[in-house]
Amino acid sequence: MLQPSRTKFRKAFKGRIHGRATSGNELAFGQFGLKTVEPDRITARQIEAARRAITRHMKRAGRVWVNIFPDVPISKKPTEVRMGKGKGQPEYWAARVKPGRILFEVDGVDEATAREAMRLAAGKLPVRTRFIARIV
Repeated sequence: MLQPSRTKFRKAFKGRIHGRATSGNELAFGQFGLKTVEPDRITARQIEAARRAITRHMKRAGRVWVNIFPDVPISKKPTEVRMGKGKGQPEYWAARVKPGRILFEVDGVDEATAREAMRLAAGKLPVRTRFIARIV
């Protein structure tokens, strides 16, 4: 699973995800892509599940690029612990995505295969997405 090797701070603020994506909003590597329509946090497990769904459907033909990286630690307090006593321990890693951000790109397969692979991947993610293709 994806996670940073080291970070400057162990715990992060929750924050809010404002605005639209200004970087990573156009296809850079592949012919087809999966673009987000709404803001949210996507966990490392969700990214990995979506990536596996894409590669399995494509039968390891073509190439897949993952354009997001989970670099935000999400902390959680243990169950049945009283309020106070500080913030909980980092539980998992997530990536903050803004609307318009391209999550995955694929190349080397036909459009029907890519569309179905992206549909399967979108089912694993907590955000609404759109399939996009490079205009030739």
